[in-house]
Order: sequence, then C-alpha cells, then structure tokens
Amino acid sequence: MQWLNRNKLIGSANWRKAQVQIARLHRKIANIRKNTLHQLTTLLAKNHGTVIIEDLNVSGMLANHKLAKAIVDMGFFEFRRQLTYKCKLSGSKLVMVARWFPSSKTCFNCGTNKETLTLKQRVFECGHCGFVIDRDLNAAINLSKIVS
Repeated sequence: MQWLNRNKLIGSANWRKAQVQIARLHRKIANIRKNTLHQLTTLLAKNHGTVIIEDLNVSGMLANHKLAKAIVDMGFFEFRRQLTYKCKLSGSKLVMVARWFPSSKTCFNCGTNKETLTLKQRVFECGHCGFVIDRDLNAAINLSKIVS
C-alpha cells in the first residue's frame, strides 16, 4: 500500500488521504494478528492440561536475516505472556523448557544426541539406532517426556 504515496506531494490533501488509508490497513493487519494470537493461546490453555514451550533465544534467531522478519511477526513474547496468564486462569500447567535443552538433537528412541542439526534438515536420522522421524515430531516427543 505504500505505493499510494509514491506520486503525491507531501502535505497535500491526497497525500493525507493516502496516509489514512495506509494506517487503516496496518491497523487491520495488527488486529488480525492480535485476534489470532488470542484465539490460539485460549485454545491451548482451555483444551490441554499441560502446555510445554521452549524458552527460545529470539534475539539470537533475529541475527539470521532470512528468518528475522517471520520471527518478529510471530510475537513470541506476547504468545508466552498470554499463555502464562491464560493457563493460570484455566487451571492448566505451563512448563517452560530451558533453551539449552537439546530437544531436536536427541533421538527419542535411543536417547543419543546428534552433534549438529541445521535448519535445512527437516528429518531426524539417528546415526546410532537408525531411527528416522520428522524433526519437529521428535522434539515434541522429547519435550513431552520431560513432564511424564
């Protein structure tokens, strides 16, 4: 929408109208994000007895310029803040896992740790027992083992 102001004289009436239109669009997008975040955190807190989340190094992830925009758009801190108070209200348990816990690198089948795992590797293959599983599913199973 920024193209609306491309050929307008700064301070003119049409420039002001375009500024208002751009502001409305930004407000609409922000409201959609807020609403989605509220709906997701409410769903998690009400429908699950235990919610496990990782304490991620967001500032470190922002150093990757390819992921930075998507990470900032997610609003991780707001997600965590809302989930914390909504879990207290609904009586569910929120478990925070330390950022150093190797949930993605540990084989849930045999328990051995992989030394390196890049973001490009979407499938976890254990070199010790030969077990193959989706990387995110492996991490979720490892996190669920912490609580039980």
